[in-house]
Amino acid sequence: MTAPVLSVAGLQKRFGGLLAVDGVSLGLVPGELHAVIGPNGAGKTTLIHLLSGALAPSAGTVLLDGRDITRLAMNRRVRLGLARSYQITSLFPNFTVLENLALAVQGAGGRHDAVRARAELETIGLASRGDQRAGALAHGERRQLELGLALATGARILLLDEPMAGMAAEEAARIVGLIEALKGRRTILLVEHDMDAVFRLADRITTLVYGRVIASGTPDEIRRHPEVRRAYLGEEVAA
Repeated sequence: MTAPVLSVAGLQKRFGGLLAVDGVSLGLVPGELHAVIGPNGAGKTTLIHLLSGALAPSAGTVLLDGRDITRLAMNRRVRLGLARSYQITSLFPNFTVLENLALAVQGAGGRHDAVRARAELETIGLASRGDQRAGALAHGERRQLELGLALATGARILLLDEPMAGMAAEEAARIVGLIEALKGRRTILLVEHDMDAVFRLADRITTLVYGRVIASGTPDEIRRHPEVRRAYLGEEVAA
């Protein structure tokens, strides 16, 4: 069996009396897209915070390539190839799209900033927007650029927190297509409420409810899982 490139064991996060993440264990193997689903308040975004280094866990461990990074700062994780999209950094609205990407390359200690930045422009489908100010982009295009910033760091592992949130159908379809094109080339953990997108994209799915894992498996296994159907998907969606 392929060893996980990113794994967590017994991960826990307390906020006072609230246990937001409660003993979560999971692993991502190289090249897979692993989705995390669950109702609002299930602990999904907190889990992303713990994996990215934005929050320190109350208990448990985070391993990257077998190395314990549980207490490692976010910027150190980025340099090791683990990046969180959309909250990784703020866009510079008065800089061009290309300049934003070049800064991301430079910030991660990369070389040949302009060359790599232009390559990522092509990857994210914004080749025609390189000279446009980032602040003038449409909402969906800003999300594309934010994903490009994570890619520009050279990240091998992407943590995507609700990348389709607030998008019209056409914009969401572009993001789904972009993520689909990255499958197999990057290891991806995806948190998303759009179940059509999740079941289209995911190799495996983990379901959280009240901070705990109630099921983990293939999309077909999750569709059929009785507890997931009751807690989140609903009979009509899961049928």
